[in-house]
Amino acid sequence: MTETIQGHLYDFPSYYDLVFGSDWKAEFDFLLACFDTYGRNVRRLFEPACGTGRLLYRLAEAGYDVHGIDLNPAAVEYCNRRMQRRGLTPAATVADMTAYRCRPRADAAFNMINSFRHLLGSAPPRQHLRCVADSLRRGGLYILGLHLTPLAVEPMDEESWSARRGHLAVTTHLQTIDRDLRRRIETFRMTYDVYTPTRHFRIEDRVTFRTYTRSQFLRLLKDEGSFEIAALHDFAYRIDEPIELDDATEDVVFVLRKK
Repeated sequence: MTETIQGHLYDFPSYYDLVFGSDWKAEFDFLLACFDTYGRNVRRLFEPACGTGRLLYRLAEAGYDVHGIDLNPAAVEYCNRRMQRRGLTPAATVADMTAYRCRPRADAAFNMINSFRHLLGSAPPRQHLRCVADSLRRGGLYILGLHLTPLAVEPMDEESWSARRGHLAVTTHLQTIDRDLRRRIETFRMTYDVYTPTRHFRIEDRVTFRTYTRSQFLRLLKDEGSFEIAALHDFAYRIDEPIELDDATEDVVFVLRKK
């Protein structure tokens, strides 16, 4: 029988980094293309909810001045230790992305994989957008990736993916167990199956996200008022293939520009 550990997945940064860092190249190249296509003289970067810094340290190695924040101390420590090992200045801080202002102001910010949806209720998402706007210079970019709830098609309810590094392999499974569109809460069961040469065990967690239909997210942007939409893309990360939003859109990257 597989040993199962009930735990918070973000408290296991090496496994998190392996799974979510395995496809970093597409996101990295897309960010650079966004800076060139939609930005102006982008050199200083800010990542709210930076996690293990899977993109942050690579952008630092590419010559950008970077800073990140995350609520999880284990993830921040992992990020900073890795930067030190690579001869980089530690750049992550434990902080709340609804109450933090980056100084000096950044030229661009990014939040690529749904971390924004951890902000539950109506006030925290607005506070976060205001904090990011206050952290950017005028005309600065905020590249924000999230899953919308489509109304014209059935939303995706489950997905799995795997990654390997040396003798360590992790398979992640994400499954919707409840979706309440009236309360705007979506709850997932998420597992890591971890394989080492001597052990197989599972870490299990429940993750709660706020839901956004297309119109709900557009209304949030309009009501908060700090950003305009510069471009829309999907998770294929093709800079030359922008998309248009409709009620079937699920994966979307909003390229926002501070007014």
